[in-house]
Amino acid sequence: MSAPHNNTHTPLTIENCMSRKFVSFKATMPVVEAAISLVTNELIGGPVVDDQGKLLGWFSEQDCLKPVMNVLYYSERVATVSKVMHPDVLTVKLGDDPIELANQMLGAKPKIYPVLDEHNKVIGVISRRRILRAMCQRISKEWD
Repeated sequence: MSAPHNNTHTPLTIENCMSRKFVSFKATMPVVEAAISLVTNELIGGPVVDDQGKLLGWFSEQDCLKPVMNVLYYSERVATVSKVMHPDVLTVKLGDDPIELANQMLGAKPKIYPVLDEHNKVIGVISRRRILRAMCQRISKEWD
């Protein structure tokens, strides 16, 4: 017999699932510099922002593989982040439903999304792992 579900816990929200610790990139950064930042911080990607912190695109490990190989093997000039980033980014707002986002993540959607405020500024990132962790923590509290 399963334990009864107790809904008196804090609701599952984007804000309590997201991370406010993230690495962002400038469009003018050399790809190699941005790639080193990804590797150093053990990230799979991050938002590309302007000087006001507004979202311009998304930069990922996959985006930098070819340019970094070209530098390594052919000593080619380094591309900038703006040349390889994805300008069309799926985003999340604080008021969005994390369960709906989790359902969306079941498909071939990104593993990580930037969280934007009402001014389109990046205030955090949310990943499959963070949503899963928050759901598991909630379940474990309910079963105590």
